[in-house]
Amino acid sequence: MSISSSLSAGVAGLNANATRLAAISDNIANSSTYGYKRAQTEFTSMVVSSARGASSYSAGGVCASAVRLIDERGDLIGTGNALDLAISGRGMLPVISEAALGNPLSNSPLLMTRTGSFRTDANGVLKTDTGLVLLGWPANADGSIPPKPRDTIAGLVPVVINTNQAAGDPTTMMSLGVNLPATYTNAGSTSVPPPLSVEYFGNLGTSETLEVTFIPVVPVSGSSNQWRMEIRDSASGGALIGEYSLTFDDSRGAGGTLASVSVISGGAYNPADGTLALTVAGGPMTVGIGRLGDPNGLTQLSDSFAPVSIAKNGSPVGNLTTIEIDENGYVNATYNTGFTKRLYQIPLVDVPNPNGLLSLSNQAYQVSPESGSFFLWDAGAGPTGTIHGYSREGSKTDVAAELTSLIQTQRAYSSNAKVIQTVDEMLQETTNIKR
Repeated sequence: MSISSSLSAGVAGLNANATRLAAISDNIANSSTYGYKRAQTEFTSMVVSSARGASSYSAGGVCASAVRLIDERGDLIGTGNALDLAISGRGMLPVISEAALGNPLSNSPLLMTRTGSFRTDANGVLKTDTGLVLLGWPANADGSIPPKPRDTIAGLVPVVINTNQAAGDPTTMMSLGVNLPATYTNAGSTSVPPPLSVEYFGNLGTSETLEVTFIPVVPVSGSSNQWRMEIRDSASGGALIGEYSLTFDDSRGAGGTLASVSVISGGAYNPADGTLALTVAGGPMTVGIGRLGDPNGLTQLSDSFAPVSIAKNGSPVGNLTTIEIDENGYVNATYNTGFTKRLYQIPLVDVPNPNGLLSLSNQAYQVSPESGSFFLWDAGAGPTGTIHGYSREGSKTDVAAELTSLIQTQRAYSSNAKVIQTVDEMLQETTNIKR
């Protein structure tokens, strides 16, 4: 009967608008929630009979379905915490629940979030106040990230930062820019330049020294333009680790630059990059003395001995001062000596259908059959965006638009209630006819 279908349609309208009202109230309540994704209600009509030219019409009503628009991206809001993270572009941060700590990650579902304010707890675990623990790939001792599987969380670990840690950076590279007096290789010269002491840092952060001695080769007549260079390592008890014969060019075009380097003992000389492959007590070290014909390494000019430029990497032991995460997801620790060390890499999680993710509390999401399988990307690679520190993603709620929808929903609800009231009155009329 058409009048009863009208009643059903009115009730369906009340239910649909009640669903929309619930979504609107959720959106307004979370207008200040970082990373909140707006819920949207879609109405679809329900048709009972579609016969053309039927003598009576039966109302099917309406059906409401709410969907969370997870693929919508909020504005980035600057903060003062280096570990406030947000994503510019596609992708999500991998996290797990704090309750899952201590259990194998393979037994815990991967969660993900678009933004979070991460801080270390008493154990150094990087997590939010709501208990979401950040996951990443640990770096090797040299800061490189080993290959990890991308379709499973097996290689991920909770990011743990020991704020009381100290670290040193051993010296592995050094370059010497020294001018040797040309007059010292003239016949009859008795002058010898002073030894050159260059500090470097050992594997334990200790201060060590390379003692470099330049000995001129004095000919019977004329000028030899030749020197013998001896390098000794204080960490090896002053042992000789390299001895070389240096010959300098005296031509007009390349005068004063290295013409040849001969190895007497120690590591080889590489003419391609102008380096010596030395071995100090702590391991190999590359020392640059300049390519043949290069005026930026060892030179023989004028009559003065001058160490014009000495550069090296490494640093003594320092204490941790700051932790920052760059746009590629690398977790970098900076120490008070200026040394920076890479600790982890934070990948970004991506799924084919973000709106199909299962929504959880605290702006966390979980993979579902509708979202498709996840893949772990390097931040900034593939379809994913970049990670931004000192930032949070704002809520996607537009309060003005939600208030407009609220008024529309209220009127629609009242209109459906009026339909039910009218049907009730008409049924009452029908009952009165029988009397």
